[in-house]
Amino acid sequence: MMARPPPTRPHINLNPPSHFSYSITEWGDDDAWDSASDSESQSNPQATWSRSPQPTPSRPSGATSAPKPVPRTSQNSSSSTLAFSYTHVSVPSPGSSYPSHAETIVTPPTTKNGWTIVQKAAGDGGAAIDDKIEPHDVGPDGDHDMVFEDLEAEFVDMPVLPRSRPDTACVRKDAAEIANDPLRLVRRPAGRQHGRAGSSSSLSQRSRSSSPQYGEPTEKLKREESFKANRRHKFIGCLSREDVDMAELRKLAWSGIPDDLRPLAWPLLLGYLPLPTRLRSSTLERKRGEYQSLVDLTFAKGRDGLDQQIWHQIEIDVPRTRPGVPLWMHASTQRSLERILYVWAIRHPASGYVQGINDLATPFFEVFLSAYVDADPEDIDPSILPPPVLAAVEADSFWCLSRLLDGIQDNYISAQPGIQRSVKRMAELVARIDAPLSEHLAAQGVEFMQFAFRWMNCLLMREISVKNTVRMWDTYLAEGPDAFSQFHLYVCSAFLVRWSDKLREMDFQGIIMFLQSLPTQDWTDHEIEMLLSQAFVLNSIWHNAQSHFTGK
Repeated sequence: MMARPPPTRPHINLNPPSHFSYSITEWGDDDAWDSASDSESQSNPQATWSRSPQPTPSRPSGATSAPKPVPRTSQNSSSSTLAFSYTHVSVPSPGSSYPSHAETIVTPPTTKNGWTIVQKAAGDGGAAIDDKIEPHDVGPDGDHDMVFEDLEAEFVDMPVLPRSRPDTACVRKDAAEIANDPLRLVRRPAGRQHGRAGSSSSLSQRSRSSSPQYGEPTEKLKREESFKANRRHKFIGCLSREDVDMAELRKLAWSGIPDDLRPLAWPLLLGYLPLPTRLRSSTLERKRGEYQSLVDLTFAKGRDGLDQQIWHQIEIDVPRTRPGVPLWMHASTQRSLERILYVWAIRHPASGYVQGINDLATPFFEVFLSAYVDADPEDIDPSILPPPVLAAVEADSFWCLSRLLDGIQDNYISAQPGIQRSVKRMAELVARIDAPLSEHLAAQGVEFMQFAFRWMNCLLMREISVKNTVRMWDTYLAEGPDAFSQFHLYVCSAFLVRWSDKLREMDFQGIIMFLQSLPTQDWTDHEIEMLLSQAFVLNSIWHNAQSHFTGK
């Protein structure tokens, strides 16, 4: 059975109205296009960061909208214009090979976004949008078509958490000093690190809980704790130098960065911070001032001065970012994310804002927030931070997101050629490393674009947790500037092959459902590191054998 190609996804490009608050020439000839530039003009540096929240229509928190069919395309539509994410199929039919939830995974009750199976209308060459096919309605020949949705279809609109008396006890007393001099993180006492599953800071807790006597840690965990402490010591030595050795930092970062040192290591690996220590404070002051000037200029005329098409889409996506995580339900976080996304969009009119970019900002915001609190940042309301510190978190997140997107911007321009190319190469690679799986997917009519588009567009962030993503990005940043496009291809291939045995026992419907609800909820650093190791092997074998790829 072949699914019809879906229509091209509308891009949110820059089409400024006549009343927009600035002209492109105000940015300068070069600076408007170079997110890494150090020469953007600083206008009105004393202006405030805050923006009055605009009233938006509210919906009951428990309400979900029905799947929205997208407009039909003509019969000449080409799959090369595909730019949609694919999500779940409706309830599997009784004869489907997809195993029951009790045997495999538990689908989050608030996430039902995905495909809707519909019947073809007689005599209509295209797909007709009729009633949903219930399990008993699917004919033996499986003759049905599909309605595709965008990345965010049917997400529950998450309410903003009500304001309560802020608990500032977890804010570090030296937060302002850290904002001005991130090197203070290196001198942070190890006992002050916030615990996270799978991190070195939680080893002692795991040791106690794993010990048979619930007392002394086992020998294995003692060795593991010693190894982690030794690696942290090497990181501190590397980051404390007057001029950081990038080759050494990348070598250390490949195997993971300690949580408390990541807010300093990531900007260095991205090139946002200079390697010489003496230049960092002045660079941070200048870049944060530039971002503040961009915000002041962009929002000078309030909501009426914004590009309404871009702003409308951002306002829709921001409340749906990381649903259920307290950090992203707070108004202060959502306002920061809105500003980050909008300013980036207007500085990059070739792509504008595209759904999925909001997800890519979340690891940076959480990593930089963690530098100023002694708690899990996902449980924090950022409004408890001093305003200059919160402004620093927002600005640093913006510039690092810009650095990342500079390397993969062809994923988000019209027709998204970067994603098209990556998905095609992934299909070719899987055909060589796991021919039985590739042949089974083809036999079932499963196209790689039907599941791998989202993997490339969101960098697997919809498949794994933010904490897993943060650990994965340690390695990506260590691999170099092309890792988010090149190395990610091999990670996605290894990720698919990991489920090969299960997938080869499923039919089309089971395969699609499984790949859109993968059982990764309990993954820790161990599973991520195994995946990265497999991707490294694939990269070593195939990266220099480009003749094996038919598409260049």
